[in-house]
Amino acid sequence: MHNKTRPLSRRTFTKLAGATVTCSRLWSASRAEGKPRKPRSLFDGHTLAGWIQIENNATSLSGSGITDPAAFATKLAREPDPVSRFLREQLEDPLTAELGAYSPSDPNAKAVVSSLVKTVNRVLTGPSIYNETRFNNVVLRPETKALLRQNVRGQQLARVNKLLLEDAYPAELAKSATTGWVVKDGVMASTGAGRGVIYTSNDYGRYRLLVTMRHVSGEPDHQACVLIFGTRPQTGGKPLDALGGIQFQVPKGGHWDYRPGRNDNGGQEFTLITKPQFDVHAWSRVEIVADAAKGRARMAVAQPPENKAVEVLAFEDPSAGRVGPIAWQMHNAGLVDEYKDVTIELDPKDDALITVR
Repeated sequence: MHNKTRPLSRRTFTKLAGATVTCSRLWSASRAEGKPRKPRSLFDGHTLAGWIQIENNATSLSGSGITDPAAFATKLAREPDPVSRFLREQLEDPLTAELGAYSPSDPNAKAVVSSLVKTVNRVLTGPSIYNETRFNNVVLRPETKALLRQNVRGQQLARVNKLLLEDAYPAELAKSATTGWVVKDGVMASTGAGRGVIYTSNDYGRYRLLVTMRHVSGEPDHQACVLIFGTRPQTGGKPLDALGGIQFQVPKGGHWDYRPGRNDNGGQEFTLITKPQFDVHAWSRVEIVADAAKGRARMAVAQPPENKAVEVLAFEDPSAGRVGPIAWQMHNAGLVDEYKDVTIELDPKDDALITVR
């Protein structure tokens, strides 16, 4: 019996050739420095093992989480049920008066909703809001019941408080999701469920990160985001927004500083090396070399992935350096981003970008 070899398609040949060029470039760079690199995979293409998710809307309320502000305000003002009566008791007098006269068309409507959100979030992070009398006529979801049977604390307690309010106001509050990231077709993908992060279960200080990514869609839209120098949440504690880390927007090089007391787009610590005209919807190969001890990081991007990369963004601020997790950020609800081929090289010889060679 003779085996017939099927000719490679043009697309398959190009893909294999590109991968060969990329591997050859990396191996040549490694040999030039005197030792072979041994990157570790951070994503197996099948599961999210080794990664931890945080969805902000799972434990807190946002303005967009109130789907019917007028109806919610009316219930709190009129107290037609024990839960509404309880929430109204938590409000300060000026806000109580404003809720009674609330109208979406009023100039101060946005400010009223903002004040209400702050009050509700204070309630969510406090003691359990549940008692049988207060929630006697509320239909609870199985997830809510299951958590109520546990002795939850910290974030889990805030989660069950949030679920209780969502069950009490099914028409006024949006249902929050706990899963913002899934694996499909070999990629790690955000679902657009809400603002949040997925971060590594291990901490890293000095490393070279390589990842292939693309932005699929967004409504509202925003670039995909990688977070470095973040702070791991304390057990049972409330995590910092975006882990309080430094944000590199990929592939075009936007940025943000989420450190406590900052929450801005940074100053001289960020340097945009070039303004690439990349297509955010196409696959890019991203390299980030970071050193927490120096508070320094550099990013290069290749598009398509097998091309030679260009340096895009650099960051340096010794006070920002922190050994911590690496994370992908879903900046807001509605965003779908995909990541694959994620590897990390620990303690590289220097902070040179190898994909630009």
